[in-house]
Order: sequence, then C-alpha cells, then structure tokens
Amino acid sequence: MEIWQQQGTYAFVRPEGDPQRARDQVFSIDTPPPTVSGSLHVGHVFSYTHTDLIARYQRMRGKHVYYPIGWDDNGLPTERRVQNFYGVRCDPSVPYDPDFTPPAKPDPKRQVPISRRNFIDLCHQLTKVDEAVFEDLWRRVGLSVDWSTLYTTIGDDSISVAQKAFLRNVARGEAYLAEAPTVWDVTFQTAVAQAEIEARDYPGAYHKVQFHRADGEPVIIETTRPELIGACVALIAHPDDERYADLVGSTVTSPIFGVELPVLSHPAAEQDKGSGLVMCCTFGDLTDVTWWRELQLPARVIIGRDGRILRDRPDWIGDGAAAQGYEQLAGKTTFSAREAMVGLLRDAGDLIGDPTPTQRKANFFEKGDKPLEIISTRQWYIANGGRDAALKQQFLARGEELGWVPEHMKHRYDNWVNGLNGDWLISRQRFFGVPFPVWYRLDADAQPDYSDPIVPDEDILPVDPSTDLPPGYTAAQRGEPQGFIADPDVMDTWAISSLSPQIVCGWERDPDLFKITFPMDLNTQAHDIIRTWLYDRVVRAHFENGSLPWKRSMISGFVMDPDRKKMSKSKGNVVVPTEVLERYGSDAVRWRAAKARPGLDSPFDEREMKVGRRLALKVLNASKFVLSYGIPAAGTPITEPVDQALLAGLQRVIIEATEAFEAYDYTSALEITERFFWSFCDDYLELVKERAYGAAGEDAARSAHTALAISLDAILRLLAPFIPYATEEVWSWWKSGSIHTAAWPTPEEIPNDRGDALLLDAVATALIAVRGAKSQRKVSMKAEVSRIEFAGQGEVLERLKQVESDLRAVGRITGEVLWAESDTELVVEVELAELPS
Repeated sequence: MEIWQQQGTYAFVRPEGDPQRARDQVFSIDTPPPTVSGSLHVGHVFSYTHTDLIARYQRMRGKHVYYPIGWDDNGLPTERRVQNFYGVRCDPSVPYDPDFTPPAKPDPKRQVPISRRNFIDLCHQLTKVDEAVFEDLWRRVGLSVDWSTLYTTIGDDSISVAQKAFLRNVARGEAYLAEAPTVWDVTFQTAVAQAEIEARDYPGAYHKVQFHRADGEPVIIETTRPELIGACVALIAHPDDERYADLVGSTVTSPIFGVELPVLSHPAAEQDKGSGLVMCCTFGDLTDVTWWRELQLPARVIIGRDGRILRDRPDWIGDGAAAQGYEQLAGKTTFSAREAMVGLLRDAGDLIGDPTPTQRKANFFEKGDKPLEIISTRQWYIANGGRDAALKQQFLARGEELGWVPEHMKHRYDNWVNGLNGDWLISRQRFFGVPFPVWYRLDADAQPDYSDPIVPDEDILPVDPSTDLPPGYTAAQRGEPQGFIADPDVMDTWAISSLSPQIVCGWERDPDLFKITFPMDLNTQAHDIIRTWLYDRVVRAHFENGSLPWKRSMISGFVMDPDRKKMSKSKGNVVVPTEVLERYGSDAVRWRAAKARPGLDSPFDEREMKVGRRLALKVLNASKFVLSYGIPAAGTPITEPVDQALLAGLQRVIIEATEAFEAYDYTSALEITERFFWSFCDDYLELVKERAYGAAGEDAARSAHTALAISLDAILRLLAPFIPYATEEVWSWWKSGSIHTAAWPTPEEIPNDRGDALLLDAVATALIAVRGAKSQRKVSMKAEVSRIEFAGQGEVLERLKQVESDLRAVGRITGEVLWAESDTELVVEVELAELPS
C-alpha cells in the first residue's frame, strides 16, 4: 500500500493534446461516497471491490483512469453520532462558546445543549476521526483510487457546487419554496423525502364512528385514526357506490366537534373497505393529500412538528362542548389522543362497539421508529417529474439512454420514476449540512416575506446565511423589523451527493478537467439506491448539463447472510470486514467479492475465503517454482507440442477474459482465468517439470522455460485486478515497475504458430487417471506404473502420443503404453507395479 502511494501508481495523469482526443483516453468513474458516521460491513467491501476491478482493468488497457473517492459526512447520521458520542445536543438559541469542551463523561440521556456553531465544530472533529478509519480500511482492501482527489460532502468545494446548482435551479424555476403537506418524522423533527420512506407492519384498530346528517340520522365510517376527527375536512365515497348516492353533495357534522363537512365522491375511495365511506383528514395519509389537492379542500392541521395535538384550539372548532372535547386532546401524543378520543366517542354514543384490532401498513422514516405524520410546512423542492408528466417522460427517456449492467436493473429505475407522486423535497430541519444560500426580508412586524428571497452572487459562494450577511444589510438588522433572517434549514444529504459527478469533475472550477471526464464513463452502486442516488444525479445533470451524468451504470447486489437475509446491525448478522481481512487477507476477500455477479444478491459464507486465500498462496508458490528455472532469452524457440498447446490455450483465455471484462462481467473473467491457472499448476507444471530440469535435453528444457515464463507473465496480469497484492509481489521478483500499470495481455503477444489447445484437456484426463489409481491404492505419487492403456478417438490419441515422454516422466510410467482407438471419450486404464512385500 505504501509503495503504491509513494510511487503514485494510481494517480490520475491528464492526457495531453486536443480535449476530444484526451477524453477518449480517459475512463472516469463515479462511486457513492460512503456515510462515515455509519459502519461498513462486508457488503460495502464487495460493492466497492467490483468498481475497483473495472478501474484496474481499464488502467491496464491503457486508459487514464479518473477514480476519485469521497466521504458523505453530513446529515442526520452524523448528528446522531455526535450527540451520543459527546453527550450534547444542538440548540440554536444558545450563544457560541469559543472555549467549549464536551463533557468528560458523556450521557446520551442527559445531553448538554450547545450552540449550532459549537455543535458543527464537534461534527467536523468526529468525522475526521471516522474518515481516517474508513480510509485505512479502503487502502487495505486495495482500492486503486487516486487519494489526492478525496472530497467530502461538507467540504468547501462541495458546498459551493451544491449552492451554485441550487441557485441555478431556482433561477430556472426547477427549485421552489412551498407551504405544503410534508411527510414528517416526529422523533427527529425533520421532513422526509419519498425515497426515505419504508412501509412497515404496525398494530392498529378499526373504530366504527357515527357522523350525523342534518336530520340527525347517523352516517357510519370506519377509521384507524379517530384522533384526527378534528382535522376532518370531508367524507369521501366512490362515485359508483349506490349506498351513498343520495348523500354525496350534502353535508354531515362530525362527532364531538360538530363541524359541518361536505360529502364528496372520488374514485380513490375503496367501496369494499370498511363502510365504503371514509374521512379525508389533513393529513392522515398520502391519499388525503391527493383528495385535498384534487377536490380543493381546506387545510385543518391539528398535529404539530413534535407529533402532538396542537395546544391552541383551532378556529374551526367552536366553543362549548366542542372546545371541552378538544381540551382533552390538546398537547397529547397521537397515541394518547387516540385513547382519549375513543373515550369521548363512547361517552357521546358515537362509537359503535369496541375497536377491532388489525395489522396495517404504516410509513416510517428509514432511520426512525415511529410512524410518520403529514403536516403542513414550508420546504424547498426540486422538480423531478412527480408532478409533471412531460418531465417524467424526459427522465424515463434518460433511463433508456443509460447503459445498464445488468440490463434488468433498468426496470427498477422505470418503476421508481413512474411511481413518483410529488417533487423531490430537499430541505431538512437539521444543523450539520449544506445551508440554503437564502435570506428573507422582514416587514415592520418582523414577519418574513417568503415570496422574494434574497440570494448571494455566485462568486462569493460558499456562504452560511446564519453568519454571513445578505447584500445591503448589517449584522444589527438580523432578526429585527425591516431587517432579515436566514433560511434555517440545510439541504438533504442526497441534494449534495446528487452532484458528485459535478463535484469530482471540477464543474466550473476546472474546465479542462471537466471536458475530459464528464459525462463520466461509469457509475457503480448497489441496487437499493437506484431510487435515490442514481435517480437524483440523473435529475441534476439533466437540468444543469443537459445530459446524463455518466454513460453506464453497474449495479451490485446485496451480500446476504447464509440464510439469504440482508445483513443489518438490528438483525445481528453483519460481518465486520476488518475481521475477515485480518483472518484471510485482502486478496482472498477481493476474490470472493469478484464471485458476486453484477446485480445478483450473494450469500456470504466465510469458509469461501479460504479458497481465495489458497489461490493467492498458490500464485506465490507456483511463481517461485517457475522463476526458479530462470528467464530464457527473448526469442527462444518453443518446440514441444505441449508447450505450444499451453500457449494456444492461453491465447483463448486472454480473448475470453477480455471479452468478459469489456461486458463488465468481471466474474466470468475471473472464472476463465482461474480455471486456466489451476490447470497450469496441476497439469502443465507437473507434466513438464522433469523436462524443465533438462531430463530430455537442453532444447526441450528451454522450450518449457520459455512457455512457463510467457504464461506466468500473462497469468499474473490477468489476475492482477482480482488479487493485486500477490501479483504485485511476484511481479517485483522479476519485473520493474508495477504490474498495475503494465499492459493488459493480448493474444497477439503470445507466440503460437501450431499449438493445439485441446491437447491440454487430454493431458488433464490422463493425469487424473494416473493420480486416481495411485490414490485408490493409497500409494505415493512416485509409485511406478507398469502398464497404461489409452482408449479413445484417433485424434485424441494422436495428441497424447506427442507428449508420451512427458507423461512417462510425470506418471512414473516404466512399463508399456498401449493405444486403442474407439468411438467413446478418452478412457485410461492404469496398472501399478507390484510393491515389495
């Protein structure tokens, strides 16, 4: 590792000359910046190794490989880690303390409130520690990235790119600020984007509740959320539901609160669910949002950002009994309010029977443990086709334009784009992140004017509006009437990493670099973030550059546990990569990673690492054996049939392995090469070693030496992307420079005029028979064979006759050799000499 770093083995060197010709010489790769506040498992190692295999291959093919890496170090995961590690929490109302020191004994349950600036300082401190750990791991794995290109999503370059792209999105109308229903996590008190939502089973209960017609007749609905009756704005029936044909168009009053509500129809109402009549509340779920928009209903939100019923009674709930009922709910969590509402309904006679338990699906933030709520908040959005059919078609066309490995992963992209139901919400109510470069003017009552935000000039980016000033204002005007306030939110971490191609390629920072690296050649990632990281980058490049961000996307599968379950810390089935690397070595881990084909999930069995370790050790030992014969002079003639056959087989392997790598099928490239290598060791080396020692004369020995050296040279280069440490070590024994900057082997460099690759297959069959006979008799491999008969087709026998002397030497065949033609596949009968009693 140190030598690679010292010698700049993987450093990107810009090609000289015309930018278009230079672009053709470059292969640029975009990789996901891992979240350094988390922990890596063996699945991450596999996925990043897959990228590295392609990078190493392309480098050996003569490309200038641009292979940067970054750390995703901002956002909620980092904040949570800082809170628990230091025992603090951010409170923007606390003044900055330049001498602040974290508690000596942090208590995550009694976190000390600190200023935003102090909190961000701690985030930077801890991420530096985490980043060093991650870098050490990736270096051990052998990633051939150019570490001089390392970036972070909270670094100045990244902030500048994110803020500049955002400002241009705003200027073109692609980004906008809106007060709208927002999916909200009450624990972390932040907005959540559609891509961060996951449905989970959640226990609930159906409640039969009576609303009332004008004449007092009851109207029955069934709901799992009676606490939202105060937020109800309509009852909805399906247009074809005859049961409510006379009710649609009239009004009813809600129980407890007596609010008059219209009864409307909409095709999204389910006739066969409950009574077929359903509350529309603002907002119980995403269907409510659809009804609210399409039926132009009022917003009556009663749940606050803390997940509790608003303490102040809303104006649509009247005095008297209605007010008393609301007082019993105010300030309660939704769970407690539900229980209280059930009591109120039962006392009022408007609850029919007891609640019926049910298991329902509820939406959760992927990092949260409480069901999400939908509240009305002001947030920043970027258009992504969720509310614009024409734009959605443009992004689907981008998916058609992109090359996919494997091809079926495009269906996941299409399904995600077609399923979008709203624009991309990019603002988060957090602290450690890229701030929105926006201020708002305050009127005489110190109320912000959100319709005309103040934005900075691009040439002063990056800015932090919480400390920097908008043009024309002084610090004394912050928060004062006729003054200004800063936008308090930060960008979602995906809003920054969605610009990773622009960040790493020097967009408007290094125009020459951008010309020769963008659009990038390859994006690599796991399939679970097609909906987020892949799609978000397509959106940003489409808007900013009018193109895809890369030409091809190679998708990795998950690494599963032996029971084919996804690895996760909560399940306790995560394999820590450092432990596996310690036990088996990096080459073994990389070998196993290469066995996982693109797009396919792969069960992890640690015992398989032993096979990879065995391969690396065999490369070292076999190479030492081959090199012990010395290196023959260039042009030494290869005269023996089996030597010529070996090189013919090697030519075929080079062609097939190259074709596999060109198709991004690194697994097949490994299998093809490894199969040849083991045949080389088990069959060819055994067959020729006596001749190589000079038993059949100097010319025959030199023929073997030359074939061995040529084959080892090519085999090492074929294996170099997979086991970089062992191959580099052997290369240093007899070559100058690094194997990883050597040229990928080509069939033209292998001297072969008349080699017959099928001869090696016949030799393998013969050797297996001889070894098998000796193993069955439980005798040494040096035991003599008194008689051997080869029966098979004529051309097969003719091949074997060419290597009879080598077969006699390796098999210790001292007796007669018989040849019998037949129409069957090759059959070998072996008789061993009688052992002395």
